[in-house]
Amino acid sequence: MLPQAIVNGLLFGSVYATIGIGFSLVWGVMNIINVAHGSFIMIGAYLSYTLFALYGLDPFLSIPPVMAVLFLLAYAIQKYVLNRVVRGSVFITLTFTFGLQILIANLCLLLWSADSRSIKLPYSSAGWQIGGLVIPLVRLGIFGVALLLTGLFYLFMRRTRTGVAINATALNFEGAKTVGIDVYNIYAITFGVSAALAGAAGCLISPIMSINPFGGGPLVAKAFVIAILGGLGSTVGALVGGLALGLVETVGTVFISSSFQELLGFTVLVLVLVFRPQGLMGKRFYE
Repeated sequence: MLPQAIVNGLLFGSVYATIGIGFSLVWGVMNIINVAHGSFIMIGAYLSYTLFALYGLDPFLSIPPVMAVLFLLAYAIQKYVLNRVVRGSVFITLTFTFGLQILIANLCLLLWSADSRSIKLPYSSAGWQIGGLVIPLVRLGIFGVALLLTGLFYLFMRRTRTGVAINATALNFEGAKTVGIDVYNIYAITFGVSAALAGAAGCLISPIMSINPFGGGPLVAKAFVIAILGGLGSTVGALVGGLALGLVETVGTVFISSSFQELLGFTVLVLVLVFRPQGLMGKRFYE
């Protein structure tokens, strides 16, 4: 039972990593705790469900268009609304994203109703058996795509002019302005990239979790834990934090009731804050 729990934890922890990277990006670059991050994940899941229901499009194949839609939506929100208050207090931006979360959740409720939705893939029950371990094909695919997205994001932040500009803006806002970087456009791109990753995470969870308008709340809590565990400023840290949270939740339920699954993650969070406040691999800005 323990080896199977470890495998399941690693497979699902990769999704947590995708969720945490986008959340950590906005927090690290703009100092915004984006409460609406979970709602962006739900939009991605609902769009994936809709494309599957109408056109039979596999959730894995729906990731590119969903990411594009979420990027454009979040870019517009940041550029035309949030940029007006982004340099204000944390309380102001927190209140704004909380209101945005409520708005998105109710729009999802209006468009898709309160009924939980799910995607049943033809290969949902397929898997590989290695000794006593069972590796579900869907979860293995999710693991691979999540690692691919993490790797692409890492390269984007290190090897592109936009990624370097995001790093520079995160490190020194005024300095970035001085050298000619359009910092408010960079903020909009940052918010868009974060939402795009959230949309991808929504596509990844759609075949294995039920989808409902208010399902984003617990995911934001997990993103918060992952960001602290990995440390703001580290893509690799977010990956490690996501995998660690997945392992803690699944392995922990082998020994205690699954009712305490959420508690386990926050217990680890407290321990990390006590002994390593900067997180496992934290830095001031993205690598």
